[in-house]
Amino acid sequence: MSRNQGRGSNKNTSRGGSSSNKRTSFSRGNSPIKNQGGFTKPSNSTKPKAPKKSNPDEVRLNKYIANSGICSRREADVHIATGLVSVNGKVVTEMGYKVKPGDEVRYDGSRVNPEQKAYVLLNKPKGFATTNSEGKGRTVMDLVANATNANIRPIGRLGRNSKGLILFTNDEAVVKKFTNSKNGVPRLFHIELDRNLKHEDFKKIQTGFKIDGSLIEVEEISYIDGSSKKEIGLKIKNTGNTIIRTIFEHFSYDIVSIDCVAIAHLTKKDIPRGHWKHLTTQELNNLKML
Repeated sequence: MSRNQGRGSNKNTSRGGSSSNKRTSFSRGNSPIKNQGGFTKPSNSTKPKAPKKSNPDEVRLNKYIANSGICSRREADVHIATGLVSVNGKVVTEMGYKVKPGDEVRYDGSRVNPEQKAYVLLNKPKGFATTNSEGKGRTVMDLVANATNANIRPIGRLGRNSKGLILFTNDEAVVKKFTNSKNGVPRLFHIELDRNLKHEDFKKIQTGFKIDGSLIEVEEISYIDGSSKKEIGLKIKNTGNTIIRTIFEHFSYDIVSIDCVAIAHLTKKDIPRGHWKHLTTQELNNLKML
């Protein structure tokens, strides 16, 4: 045996009699392979995977948070990445995580409400209780039943026989602004008494006075121009009207009527009694800046 015919050599002879040494390639790449059925298929063919079906009831976590009005989607991504968001008690930092129906989402410890924020201003007539509880007869919720699908509730109270403006919302930040004990939001009332308010009583209410050791203060008090001294304008930041009755009962006056005519810059203009409207963007922005 010659050296060129030793182990590892490969001698090929062509039809013309000439010969040459060539290495045989065992790599087919994407060349077709004939199968027993007579047709060909690529050697590296793979069956495409079916796309994963998405659940229409699931919502991306950043969108869920943004829908609550807390922040934008981009800001929500930052909050998620920094570990401020939890789902069902577990911190979630995964981008693209989807929230399922019934999941409890919290941002910085507070429950996230996925509803779109709604702000409804009602001009309440007499005869309706300010409550969202059932079994109380006619309530203000009956008057705003068609205003929105959001779970709104009234901020503060007006007595059943009082009338005027009430703001409804599902925005907890706005609710807190109204109920803040230091700042609050001013409300202006038109009050009619059973008799003229004496000047000395007017001054005491204006400067502040104590009832059972507690200081009672108002923002403003005035007589109504062109009316008798039985009609009073009173501005307070308290969210209820119980304080109004407390003030005048202390000075032995009976209240004939109470009408809330303004909440901050919001008035009854273009809102007939018993009707409501949605706040405009400008009205809402002005309210949030207080």
